Amino acid sequence: MGDDEEARDRPGVLLDARLGRHVDPRRLGALGHGGSHLHLSRAPARGMLAGVVDWDDVRHFLALARTGSVRAAGSMLGVSHSTVARRVEALEARLCVKLFDRHRDGYQLTDAGNEMVSGAERVEREMAALERGIAGQDARLEGPVRVTCTDPFIAKILLRALAGLCEQHPGIELELDADAKNLDLSKREADVAVRALSPGASPPEHLIGRRLAPITLCSYVATAHAARLDPERGARPARWLGSSVHRIVKELVASSSYPEVPIWGTFESMAIMVEAAHAGLGFVMLPTYAGDPEPGLQRLARPDLRHVADFWLLSHRDLRDNARLRAAREGITAAMAERAALFRGEAEGWRETAPLRHETAPGAAAPRA
Repeated sequence: MGDDEEARDRPGVLLDARLGRHVDPRRLGALGHGGSHLHLSRAPARGMLAGVVDWDDVRHFLALARTGSVRAAGSMLGVSHSTVARRVEALEARLCVKLFDRHRDGYQLTDAGNEMVSGAERVEREMAALERGIAGQDARLEGPVRVTCTDPFIAKILLRALAGLCEQHPGIELELDADAKNLDLSKREADVAVRALSPGASPPEHLIGRRLAPITLCSYVATAHAARLDPERGARPARWLGSSVHRIVKELVASSSYPEVPIWGTFESMAIMVEAAHAGLGFVMLPTYAGDPEPGLQRLARPDLRHVADFWLLSHRDLRDNARLRAAREGITAAMAERAALFRGEAEGWRETAPLRHETAPGAAAPRA
């Protein structure tokens, strides 16, 4: 059987050989578990042969085009670097065209590869829209629930919130990512996101969102090292612990009660900053949901409680009616509401301290589409 005859027997989407023409989602057939195939017409002047291009090959092409490295592309897709190289080579062989030049420092798109990117990205959007449309109608309380949040402290709350749902419905499989990077909800890199937005900001129109809780910053010192580090006790040398977002920390320190105290060190995450504070390396600004429950930390005498952002619960509008995602959103919302005092900096034992200030955090941003 020739390639064209074989293609007609498989579900897929008809495309120009350079993936440059619009894809009507009505022409996308049922997606088999082995992946979707793209039916290519005979290429005009490129010399590409007619055939069937596996959508997975195109995904690997896009990942490599965006990263320039097979290792980085593999990490993005959750596969080995050799799989990326093999998929891209298969795509080049199928199309009979070189898409990348190989260099010692990575992969660089050829003219043909550059020409292919925009069309492949349109196909990517169409495929993502099709997947969201199908998933959005799913009334079953089973299947994957991909949740992303900002940090491990929020992840701990979400795990407790969703444990009961997973126990009640064993068919649900939870995937939880705790990272400040914004996963793309339109591409279903995540189904549900807990993200920080500046006060007064709203999510993009194509996302459904619910404001969950304020993010309140507070200044802490390790109880074991307070006598040595607390500037109110005349301690010397006092210093703030720094993070990888130097500009943000600098602005927050400048507006604190201790603007003259220097910033020292660079610590990549809140969890590492907490450990650095415990080690007596300095005092630290943390959200109250991370600092107040932490044994061995106490607020500074002037803790500078500041409302700098809000947590929002976000998901794509196409997934509004998905039963398992709706249940997950409800569980997360309830768990965050139960801890409202913690997020406001009013947890038991802390209510008598400094008043709350409202200001915009330098680092709060809108989520990706």
